[in-house]
Amino acid sequence: MEHLDVPQFLGLLVVMLGAAKIGGALAQRISQAVVLGELVAGVLLGGSIVGLVDPTTEVLHLLAELGVVILLFEIGLETDLRQLMQVGGAAILVAVVGVGLPFALGYAVCWGLGLGSLVAVVAGATLTATSVGITARVLADLHRLHEPESHIILGAAVIDDVIGLVILAVVESLTRGHTVTVLGILQTTTLAFGFLAGVLVLGRLVVPPLVRWVGRVDLPGTATMLAVMVAFGLAWLASTVGSAMIIGAFAAGLLLRETPQAHEMERGVAHLGHFFVPLFFVMVGAAVDVRVLNPLEPANHQTLLIGGLLIVAAVLGKWLSGYAPIWFKGNKHIIGVGMIPRGEVGLIFAQMGLTGGVLTPGLFSAVMVMVMVTTFMAPPLLKLLVPSTPHRDQPSEPEGIDDLVTKS
Repeated sequence: MEHLDVPQFLGLLVVMLGAAKIGGALAQRISQAVVLGELVAGVLLGGSIVGLVDPTTEVLHLLAELGVVILLFEIGLETDLRQLMQVGGAAILVAVVGVGLPFALGYAVCWGLGLGSLVAVVAGATLTATSVGITARVLADLHRLHEPESHIILGAAVIDDVIGLVILAVVESLTRGHTVTVLGILQTTTLAFGFLAGVLVLGRLVVPPLVRWVGRVDLPGTATMLAVMVAFGLAWLASTVGSAMIIGAFAAGLLLRETPQAHEMERGVAHLGHFFVPLFFVMVGAAVDVRVLNPLEPANHQTLLIGGLLIVAAVLGKWLSGYAPIWFKGNKHIIGVGMIPRGEVGLIFAQMGLTGGVLTPGLFSAVMVMVMVTTFMAPPLLKLLVPSTPHRDQPSEPEGIDDLVTKS
């Protein structure tokens, strides 16, 4: 793991932030989502091309994690819990089908190629988890976070992450040679779902009085600081009890949205997001190794074959999940495409399989191809399917997540 001194660190931040903003601006010029430009900037800066950004560098990894926590907190602030609950049944069904179907297809691909059962399980697991950050950025860029389709995608992605935690625990046990028990799976599932439900119930009792009490402190930035503390605190608590940090951050946003200071908090946290969020997407891009896509290398042929089949399984499984709630009358294409990107979540599963000795370097590269393609195909497809709506004309005040994603 690379060690950075302070001057190196500052110089690298200049390069990463500059490349992210230039990439975002160029993406906008060709009518694409800002996040696509940030991802491309990360690929260019990563080890397979320029080699300036090493995604294993600890301090950069920490900054990127802060970025995704802030992003999910901002999305929570923009999400009406009541509207989210109205599409709860559809979101649950999309999440369950969006996990089960890609897993089954991925397992079938590996089994059909003669790979072992354990390899098929790990490879199938890498296809299950949606990267909510990428889709959410695109929807926010298009000012579509308040549409029913967006609520289903966000709700399904959060449930998807909770289910993913259960799968992650199972895969981790398998790669370590441990026995997976029904009781262990039930405990993990109860903990993951119980945390989210408990935070939303208890938080509505605790957070409003806390905000009113802190509101008496007449100091600039107090509301923003409280918002950050609640977001980081719940993210830490979620991780501590075995859930995911982004679930805690998203829940914090849902809770603080109902407070009188929500708009002030949103504006303040958006300023932090301008720094941290692009770093997250640059780091996701930097983890991509484009060298495995070179068809002229004979060693890459099997990788590209397996990767291509996994891409078909990954895209088809998530896209069909959008059609699962047959009673929903909205645009199911948008839901299916919105669930496609795997991003950093798929990389975590793949890395676990590699370090556990289940995936060979070649199979790991094949999974990387799948993650890479699904991550990069979703933003332009969503841009094509979802026309942008005119932004609300409020020049005097930025609108949080909208301002965060549309300014370059």
